[in-house]
Amino acid sequence: MKPVVLLVGKLRRVIDDIPRQLDHLPVNWLGAHDHAEVMRQLDTEPGIACVVIGGSLPDDIRGDLVSLIATRRPDICIHVKDRASGPDAMAAFVEKVVRMQFGKERASA
Repeated sequence: MKPVVLLVGKLRRVIDDIPRQLDHLPVNWLGAHDHAEVMRQLDTEPGIACVVIGGSLPDDIRGDLVSLIATRRPDICIHVKDRASGPDAMAAFVEKVVRMQFGKERASA
């Protein structure tokens, strides 16, 4: 079974485009754009192995999400993208996270 990566971000076009850009990686993708979607995904998808939070969300929301995710699912790694590199760098950041999280051999299969 492929691990599931939950992508969280404000910009729908970025979150929706990442799975297409990174379809060569052996993971399944989910997306969320707000607290309610994140909580619903965490409650309904036990296969989530990590969460990547984008840099376009305000810092207070990102902090809240980290706290909520860590409380609800302490087994999940949470990765928060920097803001400075902008939304165009999200795919590269996510790819690095997936390769680091799931091993270079598995991620390149």
